[in-house]
Amino acid sequence: MTELTQLTIAEARQKLQSKEITSVELTDAYLSAIDSANDQLNAYIKVTHDKAREMAAASDAKLAKGEGGNLEGIPLGIKDLFATEGVHTQACSHILDKFEPKYESTVTKNLWDDGAVMLGKLNMDEFAMGSSNETSYYGAVTNPWRAKNSNESLVPGGSSGGSASAVSANLCAGATATDTGGSIRQPAAFTGTVGIKPTYGRCSRWGTVAFASSLDQAGPIARDVRDAAIMLRSMASTDAKDTTCVDMPVPDYEAALGGSVKGMKIGIPKEYRMDGMPDDIEKLWQQGIAWLKDAGAEIVDISLPHTKYALPAYYIVAPAEASSNLARYDGVRYGLRVDGKNIEDMYEQTRAEGFGPEVRRRIMIGTYVLSAGYYDAYYIKAQKVRTLIKRDFENAFAQGIDTILTPATPSSAFAIGDKEMASDPVKMYLNDIFTVTVNMAGLPGIAVPAGLDEKGLPLGLQLIGKPFDEEGLFKTAHVIEQAAGRFTPDKWW
Repeated sequence: MTELTQLTIAEARQKLQSKEITSVELTDAYLSAIDSANDQLNAYIKVTHDKAREMAAASDAKLAKGEGGNLEGIPLGIKDLFATEGVHTQACSHILDKFEPKYESTVTKNLWDDGAVMLGKLNMDEFAMGSSNETSYYGAVTNPWRAKNSNESLVPGGSSGGSASAVSANLCAGATATDTGGSIRQPAAFTGTVGIKPTYGRCSRWGTVAFASSLDQAGPIARDVRDAAIMLRSMASTDAKDTTCVDMPVPDYEAALGGSVKGMKIGIPKEYRMDGMPDDIEKLWQQGIAWLKDAGAEIVDISLPHTKYALPAYYIVAPAEASSNLARYDGVRYGLRVDGKNIEDMYEQTRAEGFGPEVRRRIMIGTYVLSAGYYDAYYIKAQKVRTLIKRDFENAFAQGIDTILTPATPSSAFAIGDKEMASDPVKMYLNDIFTVTVNMAGLPGIAVPAGLDEKGLPLGLQLIGKPFDEEGLFKTAHVIEQAAGRFTPDKWW
């Protein structure tokens, strides 16, 4: 049965439609893989065995009649940020203890409408705040990859670490994820998977636990570019319940794959060459440039001058929005409640016990930058910088640039409990250095595996596109993927 879990979504879909396999068989294979591996990887925090088999049986009935949606019978993992009706939804936080919503997020409803099967809820950094999946109330997730000749446990990246780890270890055919400052693309790069953050507004945010409302965007993590394209087509939609969701038809992203990049202008921003950047990253970037040039694309050096301000501006805007969004968790209506002397004391005790250290840190930063006397100096200034970052990209695209190529991360995956990262939050925040600009500008970005570093760990390249040009990103990423090949970890779990 385990070889069924090696199939990509595209391969599994074809076998399901030709009746070579059933969804129940495929789902059972994944459930068996999860049951034997999850103790080591901690990718799932809730496995929905009964629900998965029930959904798979319903899919088999549809397939038997020659019916079925885009993802009929395909087993997926769902990040714990998406509301799933009657099923554990806690954003991996203690403060949402035992919360099971009475509603379904728009993204997951779209997937179920297209026939997907839910395997369970995936681990993540608490409230999506983290770059290593070590801030979860349910413990750290382990990356299926290990360095050559080493048994050291590595982080899978964050905040969508459970999604990336599960996809990389074949514990689901694909997974939902979210990206506020790089939380899809960085874990994808760390685990040799493909992750796309669509344009802001392409996927509905309704029913997704909010971190920073002007930055959050849902997207898929998958094994290859084709699978990511298949998943995004189902996840994206218009939605009257989310006013930031665009009213635009969803293209057939898969149809863009295999298209020529001949004549496309690929921008290479000089500001993404950092001091002390590892040779492996620079080498990979140059390799990506060579692949696209060989495919007929034109390489153009560009400047995005306000890039250096992106990270500090992001770490003002995101915590400010988080402090506002997380004010609703007070112990009154749902989740954890710690009794106090009076209602104010109950709020304080509940929030002190319910939120982990990283979430508390960001709430404090956010509350500070929004407070009287600091609002203009920090928050307003950061929003002005955000406008300048967006303008940099607009200027590049106005000069005929089609897509921008950059590294996805400043390094490969690091060790769980890394002392430098643990002792200095800024070092951890620097993991988002190549990804936050995309969120600040509301643009689409994709991370695609492009090679291994000298330790044998995966590295990814990032492509940044024009607003709503996900098709261009898939087409270009597919060229890199074809040249680089696929990367899978050696099984130890």
